[in-house]
Amino acid sequence: MMRSRYSAFATGQTDYLLATWHPTTRPATLTLEPGLRWLGLKILSTEAGGAADQESWMTFVARSKFQGRAQRLQERSRFVREHGRWFYVEGELS
Repeated sequence: MMRSRYSAFATGQTDYLLATWHPTTRPATLTLEPGLRWLGLKILSTEAGGAADQESWMTFVARSKFQGRAQRLQERSRFVREHGRWFYVEGELS
């Protein structure tokens, strides 16, 4: 789920991002920053998320560039599985 959401951010697929965001925390609309270029994703750790789990945490670093300046985003994201589908719930920035 994390990799597909990263790819959606990188390619501007806001419909997919909203569809994979849990309804309790999903924004009504999502506007991506024009000119932001995503450079890479590194998964640092995962907690749970197996076939029998209903909740998972993932820590990642995403690198980007905006107006010539490199940026780094580190987040610990929470996902839940409902009716067999994973949804992004929330994240804690580091």
